[in-house]
Amino acid sequence: MTGGANQISILVDVSTRKDVLLIEIKDNGRGMDETMQRNAFDPFFTTKGRKRVGLGLPMLAEAARKACGEMRMDSRQGKGTVIRATFGLHHVDRQPMGDMIETMVVLIAGYPEVNFTYKYVQDQEGFAWNTRRIEEQLGDVPRYDPAVADFVRKEIREKLAELKQEFVD
Repeated sequence: MTGGANQISILVDVSTRKDVLLIEIKDNGRGMDETMQRNAFDPFFTTKGRKRVGLGLPMLAEAARKACGEMRMDSRQGKGTVIRATFGLHHVDRQPMGDMIETMVVLIAGYPEVNFTYKYVQDQEGFAWNTRRIEEQLGDVPRYDPAVADFVRKEIREKLAELKQEFVD
């Protein structure tokens, strides 16, 4: 998943005024050459050999198109990749985003070598949170420890509550 990245940031930006949901994922991994970029949206293309993985980018792009949005990718070898997907926020065909708190819990536990940043913005108010804070506050507790998952859930829920987050999938 990480493509050599040790920094991954995830931005969820909700604009009720513009009726747009933006999801942006940036990493500092290996990046992709031009051939890989052309093939990245082919659902049958993978760089993982015989592993049955992939489909993520083609499915995200299709979901964005169905909700009157689009997906763009910028990748440079040795510099990393940026994926930006936009969706009509209230579009009838926009798929539910899913549980971002649990997604972050799984990513943090599964990729302990990666510093994750999660930023949530709604109508220009938001918060940013990253795994370095966990390490500063919990010390030597390994990321797969259930206490870390509980900590992450609590921290992000509190931040969303402070915003009086009204965004509903």
